[in-house]
Amino acid sequence: MPLNSKNCDAFLAVAETQSFDAAAKVLNITASAVTLRVQNLERDLGQVLVLRERPCKVTNAGQTLLNYLQHQRLLQQQLIQQLNGQNKAEFSSIHIAVNADSLATWLFPCLNTTLLAEKITLNLQVAVQSETHKLLEQGQVNACISSESEAMPGCKAHFIGQMHYRMVATPAFVHSWFKQGIHRESLRKAPAVIYNDQDHLHSHLLLAQFGLNQQCFPFHYIPSSTAFADAIFSGVGYGLVPDYQIADRIQNGTLIEILPECSCDVPLYWHHWKQQSPALKQLTKVILEQAEQCMNNPVH
Repeated sequence: MPLNSKNCDAFLAVAETQSFDAAAKVLNITASAVTLRVQNLERDLGQVLVLRERPCKVTNAGQTLLNYLQHQRLLQQQLIQQLNGQNKAEFSSIHIAVNADSLATWLFPCLNTTLLAEKITLNLQVAVQSETHKLLEQGQVNACISSESEAMPGCKAHFIGQMHYRMVATPAFVHSWFKQGIHRESLRKAPAVIYNDQDHLHSHLLLAQFGLNQQCFPFHYIPSSTAFADAIFSGVGYGLVPDYQIADRIQNGTLIEILPECSCDVPLYWHHWKQQSPALKQLTKVILEQAEQCMNNPVH
Protein backbone atom coordinates (compact mmCIF):
# COMPACT_ATOMS: atom_id res chain seq x y z
CA MET A 1 0.00 0.00 0.00
CA PRO A 2 1.53 3.37 -1.04
CA LEU A 3 2.10 5.82 1.78
CA ASN A 4 0.09 9.04 1.63
CA SER A 5 2.59 11.85 1.01
CA LYS A 6 0.67 14.46 3.04
CA ASN A 7 0.44 12.11 6.01
CA CYS A 8 4.17 11.37 5.71
CA ASP A 9 5.00 15.08 5.54
CA ALA A 10 2.98 15.67 8.71
CA PHE A 11 4.76 12.86 10.55
CA LEU A 12 8.16 14.09 9.33
CA ALA A 13 7.42 17.61 10.54
CA VAL A 14 6.30 16.38 13.97
CA ALA A 15 9.34 14.12 14.32
CA GLU A 16 11.79 16.86 13.37
CA THR A 17 10.19 19.70 15.35
CA GLN A 18 9.11 17.45 18.26
CA SER A 19 5.81 19.32 18.40
CA PHE A 20 2.42 19.15 16.66
CA ASP A 21 2.04 22.93 16.97
CA ALA A 22 5.48 23.60 15.47
CA ALA A 23 4.79 21.08 12.70
CA ALA A 24 1.56 22.93 11.90
CA LYS A 25 3.52 26.16 11.43
CA VAL A 26 6.05 24.42 9.16
CA LEU A 27 3.26 22.96 7.00
CA ASN A 28 1.03 26.05 7.23
CA ILE A 29 -1.96 24.01 8.40
CA THR A 30 -3.75 23.66 11.73
CA ALA A 31 -2.44 21.50 14.57
CA SER A 32 -5.62 19.42 14.43
CA ALA A 33 -4.96 18.71 10.74
CA VAL A 34 -1.45 17.56 11.60
CA THR A 35 -2.85 15.29 14.32
CA LEU A 36 -5.39 13.80 11.92
CA ARG A 37 -2.77 13.09 9.26
CA VAL A 38 -0.43 11.41 11.74
CA GLN A 39 -3.33 9.34 13.10
CA ASN A 40 -4.25 8.28 9.55
CA LEU A 41 -0.66 7.22 8.91
CA GLU A 42 -0.58 5.25 12.17
CA ARG A 43 -3.85 3.57 11.20
CA ASP A 44 -2.56 2.68 7.73
CA LEU A 45 0.65 1.18 9.14
CA GLY A 46 -0.95 -0.38 12.21
CA GLN A 47 1.74 1.15 14.43
CA VAL A 48 1.98 3.93 16.97
CA LEU A 49 4.57 6.29 15.49
CA VAL A 50 4.64 9.25 17.88
CA LEU A 51 4.47 9.42 21.68
CA ARG A 52 2.31 12.42 22.58
CA GLU A 53 4.69 13.93 25.12
CA ARG A 54 6.40 17.29 25.58
CA PRO A 55 8.51 17.19 23.51
CA CYS A 56 7.04 14.57 21.19
CA LYS A 57 9.13 11.45 20.67
CA VAL A 58 9.01 8.84 17.94
CA THR A 59 8.57 5.16 18.79
CA ASN A 60 10.86 2.45 17.42
CA ALA A 61 8.49 2.04 14.48
CA GLY A 62 8.43 5.81 14.08
CA GLN A 63 12.23 5.95 14.02
CA THR A 64 12.32 3.34 11.26
CA LEU A 65 9.85 5.38 9.22
CA LEU A 66 11.72 8.61 9.98
CA ASN A 67 15.00 7.11 8.71
CA TYR A 68 13.26 6.03 5.50
CA LEU A 69 11.57 9.38 4.89
CA GLN A 70 14.70 11.42 5.57
CA HIS A 71 16.73 9.22 3.24
CA GLN A 72 14.02 9.46 0.60
CA ARG A 73 14.11 13.25 0.89
CA LEU A 74 17.86 13.32 0.35
CA LEU A 75 17.56 11.05 -2.69
CA GLN A 76 14.90 13.34 -4.13
CA GLN A 77 17.15 16.36 -3.60
CA GLN A 78 19.99 14.53 -5.34
CA LEU A 79 17.74 13.62 -8.26
CA ILE A 80 16.60 17.22 -8.72
CA GLN A 81 20.19 18.44 -8.54
CA GLN A 82 21.30 15.79 -11.04
CA LEU A 83 18.50 16.63 -13.49
CA ASN A 84 19.39 20.31 -13.19
CA GLY A 85 23.10 19.56 -13.38
CA GLN A 86 23.48 20.92 -16.89
CA ASN A 87 22.96 24.42 -15.49
CA LYS A 88 26.49 25.27 -14.36
CA ALA A 89 25.24 28.28 -12.42
CA GLU A 90 23.43 26.01 -9.94
CA PHE A 91 25.14 24.78 -6.78
CA SER A 92 24.68 21.22 -5.50
CA SER A 93 24.14 20.76 -1.76
CA ILE A 94 25.66 17.79 0.08
CA HIS A 95 24.78 16.84 3.67
CA ILE A 96 27.76 15.53 5.66
CA ALA A 97 28.18 14.44 9.29
CA VAL A 98 31.67 15.26 10.54
CA ASN A 99 33.59 15.14 13.81
CA ALA A 100 34.54 18.52 15.27
CA ASP A 101 38.30 18.01 15.06
CA SER A 102 38.19 17.24 11.33
CA LEU A 103 36.01 20.28 10.77
CA ALA A 104 38.37 22.53 12.75
CA THR A 105 41.53 21.26 11.07
CA TRP A 106 41.92 19.49 7.74
CA LEU A 107 38.47 19.30 6.11
CA PHE A 108 38.28 22.68 4.40
CA PRO A 109 41.96 22.82 3.39
CA CYS A 110 41.24 19.49 1.69
CA LEU A 111 38.00 20.54 0.00
CA ASN A 112 38.03 24.31 -0.54
CA THR A 113 39.27 24.23 -4.16
CA THR A 114 36.81 21.48 -5.13
CA LEU A 115 33.83 23.15 -3.46
CA LEU A 116 34.30 26.28 -5.55
CA ALA A 117 35.34 24.59 -8.79
CA GLU A 118 32.48 22.06 -8.72
CA LYS A 119 29.89 24.49 -7.27
CA ILE A 120 29.17 22.43 -4.16
CA THR A 121 27.71 23.72 -0.90
CA LEU A 122 27.89 21.73 2.33
CA ASN A 123 25.24 21.23 4.99
CA LEU A 124 27.26 19.96 7.95
CA GLN A 125 26.15 18.21 11.12
CA VAL A 126 28.77 17.90 13.86
CA ALA A 127 29.02 14.86 16.16
CA VAL A 128 31.82 12.86 17.78
CA GLN A 129 33.49 10.50 15.34
CA SER A 130 31.95 7.42 16.94
CA GLU A 131 28.42 8.78 16.40
CA THR A 132 28.46 10.38 12.93
CA HIS A 133 27.59 7.14 11.10
CA LYS A 134 24.28 7.02 12.98
CA LEU A 135 23.21 10.19 11.16
CA LEU A 136 23.99 8.44 7.88
CA GLU A 137 22.02 5.40 9.00
CA GLN A 138 19.07 7.64 9.84
CA GLY A 139 19.14 9.12 6.35
CA GLN A 140 19.94 12.63 7.59
CA VAL A 141 23.16 12.96 5.58
CA ASN A 142 24.66 11.77 2.28
CA ALA A 143 28.05 10.93 3.78
CA CYS A 144 30.01 11.04 7.03
CA ILE A 145 33.48 10.98 8.52
CA SER A 146 33.52 8.32 11.22
CA SER A 147 35.78 6.13 13.35
CA GLU A 148 33.48 3.20 12.49
CA SER A 149 35.17 0.92 9.94
CA GLU A 150 32.20 -1.23 8.93
CA ALA A 151 29.93 0.02 6.17
CA MET A 152 26.18 -0.22 6.69
CA PRO A 153 23.96 -1.99 4.13
CA GLY A 154 23.63 0.22 1.07
CA CYS A 155 26.79 2.16 1.93
CA LYS A 156 30.53 2.05 1.30
CA ALA A 157 33.31 2.85 3.78
CA HIS A 158 36.86 3.91 2.89
CA PHE A 159 39.82 4.36 5.24
CA ILE A 160 41.06 7.94 4.78
CA GLY A 161 43.77 8.24 7.44
CA GLN A 162 44.25 8.66 11.15
CA MET A 163 44.51 11.68 13.39
CA HIS A 164 47.25 11.61 16.02
CA TYR A 165 46.35 13.05 19.44
CA ARG A 166 48.64 14.05 22.28
CA MET A 167 47.87 14.88 25.92
CA VAL A 168 49.15 18.42 26.40
CA ALA A 169 49.15 21.38 28.77
CA THR A 170 50.89 24.73 29.12
CA PRO A 171 54.12 24.96 31.14
CA ALA A 172 52.31 27.15 33.70
CA PHE A 173 49.55 24.56 34.11
CA VAL A 174 52.12 21.79 34.59
CA HIS A 175 53.93 23.90 37.20
CA SER A 176 50.69 24.55 39.10
CA TRP A 177 49.10 21.11 38.98
CA PHE A 178 51.88 18.59 38.31
CA LYS A 179 54.76 20.13 40.25
CA GLN A 180 55.32 16.84 42.09
CA GLY A 181 54.94 14.75 38.94
CA ILE A 182 52.12 13.34 36.87
CA HIS A 183 50.60 10.35 38.62
CA ARG A 184 47.25 9.00 39.75
CA GLU A 185 46.85 11.40 42.69
CA SER A 186 47.81 14.56 40.79
CA LEU A 187 45.47 13.58 37.94
CA ARG A 188 42.62 13.25 40.45
CA LYS A 189 42.99 16.98 41.24
CA ALA A 190 43.91 18.62 37.92
CA PRO A 191 41.06 19.88 35.67
CA ALA A 192 40.82 18.18 32.29
CA VAL A 193 39.19 19.51 29.11
CA ILE A 194 36.77 17.16 27.31
CA TYR A 195 34.69 17.90 24.22
CA ASN A 196 31.26 16.69 25.48
CA ASP A 197 29.55 13.80 27.23
CA GLN A 198 29.78 11.66 24.08
CA ASP A 199 33.57 12.04 23.91
CA HIS A 200 35.05 9.11 25.84
CA LEU A 201 38.60 9.08 24.46
CA HIS A 202 40.19 11.03 27.33
CA SER A 203 38.46 9.05 30.07
CA HIS A 204 39.19 5.70 28.39
CA LEU A 205 42.91 6.52 28.28
CA LEU A 206 43.06 7.60 31.94
CA LEU A 207 41.14 4.50 32.94
CA ALA A 208 43.52 2.25 31.01
CA GLN A 209 46.72 3.95 32.20
CA PHE A 210 45.83 5.05 35.75
CA GLY A 211 42.61 3.27 36.69
CA LEU A 212 40.73 6.60 36.88
CA ASN A 213 37.19 6.81 35.59
CA GLN A 214 35.59 10.14 34.71
CA GLN A 215 33.96 10.51 38.12
CA CYS A 216 37.42 10.60 39.72
CA PHE A 217 38.75 13.88 38.27
CA PRO A 218 37.42 17.40 37.53
CA PHE A 219 36.78 18.36 33.92
CA HIS A 220 35.36 21.04 31.66
CA TYR A 221 32.94 20.19 28.83
CA ILE A 222 33.73 22.51 25.90
CA PRO A 223 31.76 21.36 22.81
CA SER A 224 33.68 23.43 20.25
CA SER A 225 36.90 22.12 18.77
CA THR A 226 38.41 25.59 18.43
CA ALA A 227 37.32 26.77 21.90
CA PHE A 228 38.41 23.39 23.31
CA ALA A 229 41.95 23.89 22.01
CA ASP A 230 41.97 27.56 23.06
CA ALA A 231 41.02 26.56 26.60
CA ILE A 232 44.04 24.26 26.80
CA PHE A 233 46.29 26.87 25.14
CA SER A 234 45.19 29.43 27.75
CA GLY A 235 45.95 27.07 30.63
CA VAL A 236 42.52 26.28 32.10
CA GLY A 237 43.06 22.53 31.76
CA TYR A 238 44.90 19.73 30.00
CA GLY A 239 43.60 17.45 27.29
CA LEU A 240 43.95 15.56 24.03
CA VAL A 241 44.54 17.75 20.97
CA PRO A 242 45.32 16.70 17.37
CA ASP A 243 48.91 17.14 16.16
CA TYR A 244 47.51 19.36 13.41
CA GLN A 245 46.75 22.08 15.98
CA ILE A 246 49.73 21.76 18.32
CA ALA A 247 52.89 20.68 16.46
CA ASP A 248 54.32 24.22 16.33
CA ARG A 249 53.36 24.95 19.95
CA ILE A 250 55.15 21.84 21.20
CA GLN A 251 58.18 22.76 19.11
CA ASN A 252 58.35 26.32 20.47
CA GLY A 253 57.67 25.23 24.05
CA THR A 254 54.31 26.93 24.63
CA LEU A 255 52.79 23.46 25.12
CA ILE A 256 54.19 20.35 26.76
CA GLU A 257 53.22 16.76 25.99
CA ILE A 258 52.55 15.57 29.52
CA LEU A 259 51.62 11.91 29.03
CA PRO A 260 53.30 10.34 25.98
CA GLU A 261 51.80 6.99 26.97
CA CYS A 262 48.35 8.50 26.38
CA SER A 263 49.04 9.62 22.83
CA CYS A 264 46.84 7.80 20.35
CA ASP A 265 45.82 7.50 16.72
CA VAL A 266 42.14 7.70 15.76
CA PRO A 267 41.43 6.05 12.38
CA LEU A 268 38.86 7.82 10.23
CA TYR A 269 36.63 6.45 7.47
CA TRP A 270 34.58 8.12 4.75
CA HIS A 271 31.11 6.54 4.54
CA HIS A 272 28.64 7.28 1.75
CA TRP A 273 25.56 5.77 0.16
CA LYS A 274 26.39 3.56 -2.82
CA GLN A 275 24.01 5.66 -4.88
CA GLN A 276 25.90 8.95 -5.24
CA SER A 277 25.13 12.18 -7.04
CA PRO A 278 27.83 13.47 -9.43
CA ALA A 279 28.78 16.12 -6.87
CA LEU A 280 29.18 13.55 -4.09
CA LYS A 281 31.26 11.33 -6.39
CA GLN A 282 33.63 14.22 -6.98
CA LEU A 283 33.83 15.00 -3.27
CA THR A 284 34.50 11.33 -2.49
CA LYS A 285 37.31 11.26 -5.06
CA VAL A 286 39.03 14.28 -3.53
CA ILE A 287 38.71 13.03 0.05
CA LEU A 288 40.10 9.60 -0.82
CA GLU A 289 43.04 11.19 -2.64
CA GLN A 290 43.91 14.03 -0.26
CA ALA A 291 42.45 13.53 3.24
CA GLU A 292 45.34 11.58 4.75
CA GLN A 293 47.92 14.09 3.58
CA CYS A 294 45.83 17.04 4.76
CA MET A 295 45.07 15.68 8.23
CA ASN A 296 48.76 15.11 8.91
CA ASN A 297 49.95 18.48 7.62
CA PRO A 298 50.15 20.73 10.71
CA VAL A 299 49.04 24.35 10.56
CA HIS A 300 51.88 26.87 10.18
